[in-house]
Amino acid sequence: MEITILQVNDVHGYLAPHPEIFWHGDRPVIREAGGYARLAALVGGIRAEKPGRVLFCDNGDSLHGTYPAVVTKGQALVPILNALGLDAMTAHWEFAYGPEAVYQRAAELNYPLLAANIYAKDGSERPFPAWLVREVGGVRVGILGLACNIVDKTMPPAFSAGLRFTLGQDEAAELVPRLRSEENVDLVVLLSHLGFPQDMHLLAEVPGIDVCLSGHTHNRLDQPVRQGNTLVIQSGSHGAFLGRLDLQVDGGQVTGWAHRLIEVGADITPDPAVAELVEQALAPHAPQLAEVVGHTQTLLHRGTSLEAPMDTLLLQALAASAGTKLAFSNGWRYGAPIAPGPITLNDLHNIIPTNPPVSTVELTGAELREMLEENLERTYARDPFKQMGGYVKRCLGLHALVRLENPAGSRIQQLFVGSREVQVNRTYRAAFVTEQGVPARFGRQRQHLPLTAIEALRAYLADHSPVRLRPLRTITLI
Repeated sequence: MEITILQVNDVHGYLAPHPEIFWHGDRPVIREAGGYARLAALVGGIRAEKPGRVLFCDNGDSLHGTYPAVVTKGQALVPILNALGLDAMTAHWEFAYGPEAVYQRAAELNYPLLAANIYAKDGSERPFPAWLVREVGGVRVGILGLACNIVDKTMPPAFSAGLRFTLGQDEAAELVPRLRSEENVDLVVLLSHLGFPQDMHLLAEVPGIDVCLSGHTHNRLDQPVRQGNTLVIQSGSHGAFLGRLDLQVDGGQVTGWAHRLIEVGADITPDPAVAELVEQALAPHAPQLAEVVGHTQTLLHRGTSLEAPMDTLLLQALAASAGTKLAFSNGWRYGAPIAPGPITLNDLHNIIPTNPPVSTVELTGAELREMLEENLERTYARDPFKQMGGYVKRCLGLHALVRLENPAGSRIQQLFVGSREVQVNRTYRAAFVTEQGVPARFGRQRQHLPLTAIEALRAYLADHSPVRLRPLRTITLI
C-alpha cells in the first residue's frame, strides 16, 4: 500500500509569499517563496494525484511570528489553516500568548494539537491529546505529538503558566508500543518540535517509530536521515518548503520510500479560495505595515549561527537608544530576510514580533563570561537533550575567543569588551531586549526604558539610513 506524508514546519505566521534566503556556495541570495495559498495549491495537487492516500501534518511554530499573527494571538490564521485539510499539529511559539489562548486556538482548529509531553503543573493531566489514529490509503497510522520542551525552561514564565513540559522520551517509550498493541497501527509517525539533534537522540533510544516529522531547528533536509529504522525529515521554515515523503507500507513495515523537499516558489499558481482568506487576514494591517521607515545597503538576514546582520541592526538600535556600548538579544532563527533597499514597518515586526521593551542592566565581568558559557552550552551541548533553543546569543561590544569542542563552562578562552580584556569584578552596563536578552538571574539595576524594540529600530533608522553593516565578529573560533 502506498501513502504520502506531507509536512510543513516553523511557518512562523508567514501567511503570504515573502523574501527567503537561499545559498549559492558561500553567497546568500534572495528570492520570493512561501505563502499559504501556494501551499494549498501544492497540497491540493498531490491529493488529486493520490486521492485518500495523503497525511498532512504541521510541526508548529505556526501561529506566531508576524504582525497579523501576533496582534490577533494567532486567530488570523485559523480560517486559513482550517482550509488546508491538515491532520494534526504540535506547538512551541504558540505558547507566547499564554496557555489560555492556546486552548482557545486549538478549539477553533478543525484538527488536533497533539502534545504527549505537556501536563498540568501539579498533576499528570494532559491538556492536549497525546496521539491520533488516521486511516490513510488502507494504512492505519498512529501520530504521536511532542511539543517543544523548552517552553517552561528558557522562555518567559507567562508562556507556560500552570503547565510543565517534559522532553517526551519517556512518553514516546510508553506510547509507541501502546499504539502498536492497543490501537493496532501499521505505521507510527512522530510529530515533533524538539529539534533535529534532539529527535535523532530520542529515536536512538526509542524503537518502533517509522517516520519522524521533525521541527524547530529549521533544517532543510533534501533527503531523509535514517536513525535506525526511522526516516527523519524536516522542511525548512516560513512555509518556503513542503516536505513530501511517499511510502510503501506492507505488513506493518516500510518497504520503500521516495522524498522531495519542494520549494514553494513563484511558479506555483495560488489556490484562489485560500488566497482570498489570506487577503482578508492581511488587509486590516496592510496600510500601516507598508510604511517605509528606513533603507539598507546590507542584506539583513538571520541565517547564520554565530552572528547575523539582522541582529546586528537590532543590537545597534538597542545600544543607541540606551546609550550603552554593550547590547544583547536572543539568537532567534525566525525572521524573513530584508533585501537591500527600503525597510518597512512590516520588516521591523518580522525582525522582533514580540516587540518587548528595551532594558538596561549592570553585569560583572564574571557574569558576562558565565552568561555566554551557558548560552554556548545550550546551543552546542554534546548531549542534544541539553540543547535549549536557537542560535548563539547576539552580542554587541564583546569579542570572545572560543573553542567549541571544549567541555561546558570552559569554551571561552579570552573575553574582551572592546579591545580590553574583561575584568572579573568590573561592572559593565548593557542594553537588551526584555526577558530573553539577559536571563533574569544575571545582573542588577535592571531598568525598563520607555520605548519598545521596534521604536528603538525606527529611531535608529531615522538617523542612520541607509544602514551598511560590517560583521561584528563577536566570536572567533580557535
